[in-house]
Amino acid sequence: MTDSPTEAPARDYRGTVFLPETPFPMRGDLPKREPQWLERWERLGLRDRLRAQSRGRETFVLHDGPPYANGPLHIGHALNKILKDVINRAAQMAGRDADYVPGWDCHGLPIEWKVEEEYRARGKNKDAVPVLEFRAECRAYAEHWLGVQREEFKRLGVLGDWAGRYATMDLPSEAAIVREIGKFLMNGSLYRGLRPVMWSPVEKTALAEAEIEYHDHVSPTLWARFRLERAAAGDLAGASVVIWTTTPWTIPGNRAVAYGEEIDYALVHVEGVGEGSHLKVGETLLIALPLLPQFEKDAKLGAHTIRRVLKGAELAGAIAAHPLRGPAGHGGYDFDVPLLPGEFVTTEAGTGFVHIAPGHGEDDFNLGRQFGLPVPETVHDDGTFTVQAPGFTGLHVFKAHDAVYAACEAAGTLVAKSRLTHSYPHSWRSKKPVIFRATPQWFIAMDDANRIREKSLAAIDATHFVPDQGRNRIGSMVAARPDWCISRQRAWGVPIAVFVDKASGEPLRDPAVMERIVEAFRTEGADAWYRPGAAARFLGEGRDPAAYEQVMDIVDVWFESGSTHAFVLPDHKLPFPADLYLEGSDQHRGWFHSSLLESVGTNGVAPFKAILTHGFVLDEQGRKMSKSLGNVTAPQEVMKQYGADILRLWVMNSDTAEDLRIGPEILKQQAELYRRIRNSLRWLLGNLAGFEENETVSYAELPELERWVLHRLTELDARVRKAAEDYDWTGIYPEIHNFCATDLSAFYFDIRKDALYCDAPDSHRRRSARTVLDVLHRCLCAWLAPVLVFTAEEAWLARFPDETGSVHLTDFPLVPEGWKDAALAEKWRKVREVRRFVYPSLEGMRRAGKIGSSLQAAVFFGVGEEVEEGEETSLTEADAELLLEEDWQEVLIVSAVGIIQGASGPKPTSPLAARVEPALGTKCDRCWRVLPEVGQSGAHPTLCRRCEAVVEAQ
Repeated sequence: MTDSPTEAPARDYRGTVFLPETPFPMRGDLPKREPQWLERWERLGLRDRLRAQSRGRETFVLHDGPPYANGPLHIGHALNKILKDVINRAAQMAGRDADYVPGWDCHGLPIEWKVEEEYRARGKNKDAVPVLEFRAECRAYAEHWLGVQREEFKRLGVLGDWAGRYATMDLPSEAAIVREIGKFLMNGSLYRGLRPVMWSPVEKTALAEAEIEYHDHVSPTLWARFRLERAAAGDLAGASVVIWTTTPWTIPGNRAVAYGEEIDYALVHVEGVGEGSHLKVGETLLIALPLLPQFEKDAKLGAHTIRRVLKGAELAGAIAAHPLRGPAGHGGYDFDVPLLPGEFVTTEAGTGFVHIAPGHGEDDFNLGRQFGLPVPETVHDDGTFTVQAPGFTGLHVFKAHDAVYAACEAAGTLVAKSRLTHSYPHSWRSKKPVIFRATPQWFIAMDDANRIREKSLAAIDATHFVPDQGRNRIGSMVAARPDWCISRQRAWGVPIAVFVDKASGEPLRDPAVMERIVEAFRTEGADAWYRPGAAARFLGEGRDPAAYEQVMDIVDVWFESGSTHAFVLPDHKLPFPADLYLEGSDQHRGWFHSSLLESVGTNGVAPFKAILTHGFVLDEQGRKMSKSLGNVTAPQEVMKQYGADILRLWVMNSDTAEDLRIGPEILKQQAELYRRIRNSLRWLLGNLAGFEENETVSYAELPELERWVLHRLTELDARVRKAAEDYDWTGIYPEIHNFCATDLSAFYFDIRKDALYCDAPDSHRRRSARTVLDVLHRCLCAWLAPVLVFTAEEAWLARFPDETGSVHLTDFPLVPEGWKDAALAEKWRKVREVRRFVYPSLEGMRRAGKIGSSLQAAVFFGVGEEVEEGEETSLTEADAELLLEEDWQEVLIVSAVGIIQGASGPKPTSPLAARVEPALGTKCDRCWRVLPEVGQSGAHPTLCRRCEAVVEAQ
């Protein structure tokens, strides 16, 4: 036993530090928690509450372009609906009444095709199924997938009127669509005409341009002679015009040859031919002079003489024989083939002559109409030749080239044959090539008295486009498009409910008949058109149904979706026109286009004030996604692994105006960005624990650092509000992430940790910081709410727990204009530059083992002679005077700062140098600063004076 005093054990001060406290967890665990938030919003009736509290506000209408109810969602659907949801939520939080009515496109060939596939799998003949039964099966198919997609959209966090969703197959919708058709009927713009349209032999229907996609295709090619029988110039007697075509099957439909009036043509006398050539020594051919060198190779033309060069205009009035004319050729082609001037003829490829089949091409048809050519119907709807193609009847056009070659060879008109790989139109549903085929179809005139083209171009000029290049894209399409073919030869859709007078061939334009049809469709749907006795029912008394043709074509689904504004907006009491249409860039030729034409045709104006387009989604290597490549990213799988908020963040971190990329590595990056944002929210919440309004410090009394943070908020607030106003969100959320990661976590939070953890609760500096943290929390939660809908809600309720509350019931916080301070921002930009200048030296000391952390260092600023060799900086000695020494200690997170002036006083233009040394003194056990004053207290010998005062006050 000894009488020497025992040393008192060191006190543990960790419990005296004000460390962050929050129930907001570090891990989001989004796949598990997000469905719980969805259930909560459902219980709260979130959408209904938003509508109730928004009454009287200016409305914002984003009219939903309907996705097709056919299969589960793909990543393009997710991109589209997320972007719409962000814009709609932002408009709501910017002070508008922004309801969103989602909708579906339910009619048309894709669903009909799927039902037919099921029939074929069961050995069932679709043509043997009653039309009403078939339509019922199509409706059931669409209803199933509509339900699947609706739940998947909701899982993405998309807020909308899901109970009041619209669908083009709803009975009132079908009635509204037929009413819109009736408007074109009554104003005279709807007519039936014979002209070539894109035709799918597989699907047996006309297709719209928006239903076409282009793929490489190998086409047989043909060079053929048209022997001149009559020409103005005597030296042309016996010569042959040579044409080149990539569609030999159209030769039976030929009725003319087109030339260019200003093109130079060579009259070529053949004096030698290559092996295997079909040319004949001694014959004379007409070929465009610029194309003669290529023709020599293609036709194996040997020695030859150009007897003369003539302009195409000299061919006016010339007559040729059809290349299939007998006796060696097929019978039935003994008619004359005139040579006609065509502005579309060029010398880009071929021979400078174009064979004209009026039933199989737009230019062909128009030239034929100009000169009164007949339009033979040589091809059935299944792609086989009719009796109007003698010698080929029953043969499929895509298998006809060998037969055409043989027939031309037999007639002595074959010059050459080959194959060509080129871009060719295909049906985007069946993926099979299409043809141009003249059939009687229903059209909406673009240039009649209704002046749809002219009004549409004016409407485009008045529309706001994001990005603006969309204006030129849709404008050029509208300027060049032909009349709109709206008829389809299918069963699942809204019929073109028109009667045609058999005697006159004119459609019946009777408002009373149309009104009866509309009323029947409203209660029975379009099925009413297909029921027995429909003609007598709708024509009414005084008209004999036998005298009228009941049109059974259905309307193009693009007309249907293009007319949705006519029933969705009024039915939901939303103003017309809509503020915004938002779809992928392909919809310039699709939904934007058809909506514009439909609305201009019936209302005289566009149905939208603005159009926003986004790109397509590719894989990480920039390839199109396909199951065969195994590079498909399914939104369902992303939500299962990461959660919807990560998918939403990916959308808004991308430049949506361009094509987007997604894949495993990109999703990992987004998850990391999300983690940083979440950590910023968690740090804010932890350091706001127990915050009360009476702690708030007025703006005028805030330190400069806090006022700089508020200045940054004014910049971000302006960016967010401008994006909400003009719909251009490019770069906004990357900027918010950068603010969280760089301005806050790596700078402001880093500096203020000491004050928040170690200052007394009532210290001015700590109260100032918490005042700003309060504002930061409110702003960040609100700005993130349109994107990170689940995380922002969690972060809001972690601080404001309210069983009936939600961040989505709030608006964007008011950020006072007075917080903007450009001069202060410039000063603190320079301060941060000094901080970056000093940090390499601090890190060098740490790596050398001279200090353990920056708090164990002292920094001395001096003149530039002390700048180490190789170091360059634009900083000057005057920059060290931006802050007081004690403020530099906070900013640099060191324990001491000294500012050493040059011998002759401050030199504002002298380069700045910074020397780092170990700080003098002892480390405080509570705040870890190294100070000479530590050890001077009897009660708390291991604390600095500040920490001693705080501990004593506890």
